[in-house]
Amino acid sequence: MSADTYDARSSARLLAVQALYQMDIARTPLEVIIREFGEHRLEAKLDDMELPAADGAHFELVLRGVVDNQTHIDRIIDGKLAENWRLARLDSTLRAILRCGVLELTEAPQVPPKVVVSQYSDIAHAFFDGAEGGMANALLDNVARGLAAPLDGSADGPTSDDEHTA
Repeated sequence: MSADTYDARSSARLLAVQALYQMDIARTPLEVIIREFGEHRLEAKLDDMELPAADGAHFELVLRGVVDNQTHIDRIIDGKLAENWRLARLDSTLRAILRCGVLELTEAPQVPPKVVVSQYSDIAHAFFDGAEGGMANALLDNVARGLAAPLDGSADGPTSDDEHTA
């Protein structure tokens, strides 16, 4: 993913995935993560790659939304995984990606589903060289279709920050 393809919400999505990962691995509390990312990471470089400043409000909306709705989100993901697979069996980064994507698909109707699926799939491809990117794409696409939302984003039209897919 090049820095040119990122807008403020794209950066917020990537940072939300990283924040959830940190919460999962280090057991860092939500308020500490929000404060830390707000003070140090929303406008910083990522692995020496310049990214636009993240949309702090969107970052917080996604992060709080996942935490507040995690049981519901996890049930949705579990219901879409292949038989004999459970969310707990997935890599923690992939879990974070799927949770963020499902949260936006189910709780952020102002964001076109096509954008959500595309951007979280791109994040998965950036973190994984294997089949995980395709799995994220397929699962999120399946969730979006199950919500009966048009994947072309035509119902609401893209917001200015969500016009570009990563």
